[in-house]
Amino acid sequence: MYKNKVVFVTGAANGLGNAIAKAYAKLNAFVIAIDIVDTKFNEKNIDFYKADLKSEDQIKNVFKDVVKKHGSVHVLINNGAISKFNKSIFDIELSEFDDVISVNLRGSFICSKEFIKANEGENYGRIINIASTRFNQNEAGWEAYGASKGGLISLTNTMAISLSETPITVNAISPGWIKVDDYELSDIDKKQHPSGRVGVPKDIVNACLFLTNEDNDFINGSNIIIDGGMTKKMIYIDDKWNL
Repeated sequence: MYKNKVVFVTGAANGLGNAIAKAYAKLNAFVIAIDIVDTKFNEKNIDFYKADLKSEDQIKNVFKDVVKKHGSVHVLINNGAISKFNKSIFDIELSEFDDVISVNLRGSFICSKEFIKANEGENYGRIINIASTRFNQNEAGWEAYGASKGGLISLTNTMAISLSETPITVNAISPGWIKVDDYELSDIDKKQHPSGRVGVPKDIVNACLFLTNEDNDFINGSNIIIDGGMTKKMIYIDDKWNL
């Protein structure tokens, strides 16, 4: 399905990005994996580039080299993010807020700009922005992360319109709780989800593969929430009610 397609995945060292990169490689795409952390892939059709999403020059240089080698890029998955940062609004420094926005939102914008140029002349192009359900529902202390993901949703909406004269579609995926690390889950962790379980990377991978399918060009400007139904659930704190 993805043979001869070049797929660019940011934040590919671990977690969701790693699973996404390997899934496309398994389907015979040539994958460009980007991360600030050095990473080795066993797959022959994955090329790793170390790059900081805050650096416009580094991102431009990666795209320049990829286009030189492959001629074009067909799919961009903007997954790279500072994802575990939370800090009280009373304590967070502006520099810390700026770092999260610079990586999560500005970095995705730079990659998108370079992707649009790299995709020029093609009849197929896909951008997927990995956002989060925290764009809409949140907890205290997640201002920076939530704002970055909210901005990513807005960026998705606008780019879909701006690129309407091109073959590029732009969509977002907002994951809820996705278990990417090795830790134990309680029964409550699972049962509080209407789907009866916590998400796994494959749930996000499947959505990416669907949205970037060459036949799916009518899904555009959408944000697909993949959270097992949690954001549809009304939760009240009541000592008489247990999950």
